[in-house]
Amino acid sequence: MQTNFSPAHLASDPRLPASEKILRTCVHCGFCTATCPTYLLLGDELDSPRGRIYLIKDMLENGKPATAEVVKHVDRCLSCLSCMSTCPSGVHYMHLVDHARAHIEETYERSWHDRLLRRVLGAILPYPGRFRVAMLGAMLAKPLGPALGALPLVGARLKAMLALAPSKLPSRSPMEGPQSFAPAAAPAGKRVAILSGCAQPVLDPAINEATIRLLTRHGVEVVLPKGEGCCGALVHHMGREHDAHAFARANIDAWTAEIEGKGLDAILITTSGCGTTIKDYGFMFRNEPAYAAKAERVSALAKDVTEFVATLDLVPVRDVAMPIAYHSACSMQHGQQLKDGPKRLLSGVGFAVKEAPEGHICCGSAGVYNILQPEIAGQLRERKVGNIQKTKPMLVATGNIGCMTQIAKGFADRGATTPVVHTAELLDWATGGPLPEKLAQAGFADRPLREVARVAAE
Repeated sequence: MQTNFSPAHLASDPRLPASEKILRTCVHCGFCTATCPTYLLLGDELDSPRGRIYLIKDMLENGKPATAEVVKHVDRCLSCLSCMSTCPSGVHYMHLVDHARAHIEETYERSWHDRLLRRVLGAILPYPGRFRVAMLGAMLAKPLGPALGALPLVGARLKAMLALAPSKLPSRSPMEGPQSFAPAAAPAGKRVAILSGCAQPVLDPAINEATIRLLTRHGVEVVLPKGEGCCGALVHHMGREHDAHAFARANIDAWTAEIEGKGLDAILITTSGCGTTIKDYGFMFRNEPAYAAKAERVSALAKDVTEFVATLDLVPVRDVAMPIAYHSACSMQHGQQLKDGPKRLLSGVGFAVKEAPEGHICCGSAGVYNILQPEIAGQLRERKVGNIQKTKPMLVATGNIGCMTQIAKGFADRGATTPVVHTAELLDWATGGPLPEKLAQAGFADRPLREVARVAAE
């Protein structure tokens, strides 16, 4: 794509050179439209990556403030990044749309109710303590969802937010907060940090508990560093660049202290949406001399938990042969290009893994997208759950808390009780950990340890 940025304009904003390079990479081929969820649903060229690229180019190239038209179509983008998996030219759409969102935040005044909701989400979700209190309030308010949904302007979003809230909140985990966990077996000489995250430890602390058990049982020391918190993805995707960088700096400092202290072999992330952002810290801080090198080092060490577990020698000790559907989160398969590894791990410990049709299409979660764009998110959720049910699974495995929440709601809406469980929980169970609570609640019985495992243990 030909661009017409002047040298002076490019020099006026350190973000522009990278975006200009991305724009020049696009060749208008349109391959991206075939896999874009919003284009598939809406059929509007401006709701495709190619259409959004034209809008963003015009806005950035001419130094224009964002218009209502640009905001509407960029807001509808899920940042699922399916277009990046499809693009034959290597257009880095993620960096371009991130820049566009920041530009929108800086130059466009949203309606009062949109600004208020975004500020509330940004002030609550990244902070586990605040989020826990908010979830308790949402649980009490759930019966009011239909009535609140009838309110003008804000009703649909309030109704969606309450519908996604759990009916019961798990207790705080004893494995939460700064601490370390020694290997249960002979040390493998590996030491890793795990991102605790923000929403996940409130909604489903069993995920990190299972991950810690799995790792320590295989000789890995695990540390939850002091000072780490939200990765910044939630506010980053709302265009709040300053806030996102503040969260990221805190994590970079926390992990750098561990790297320069006892050392780290990896920084593990159990929420793939966070993983995509953390792996991008190097790019995010490319123009900050004080953090550029540290951010690059953190990004190089960042791995999805399944990437690291694939380097361990997993020995299944339970017969878990049952049909399961694997849902690959967009942030996993498109953002990090991790496609077959998790499925191989699950198959390797005995699960009969099935892939649902249209596995490359987003479930509609996308951070807070299912709150900000509830109608489109609801259509995508219904489409996703319908495709998963075609495989007739006993359970669904995935590696992202947002997808877990979204898909579980889709099953509940259909009156189905199919549990949605994190990949790490299933790997932990198959190799000697306890039956995941969600499986117990769904009526699954624990599988006894194999005789060979008992003999080996004795």
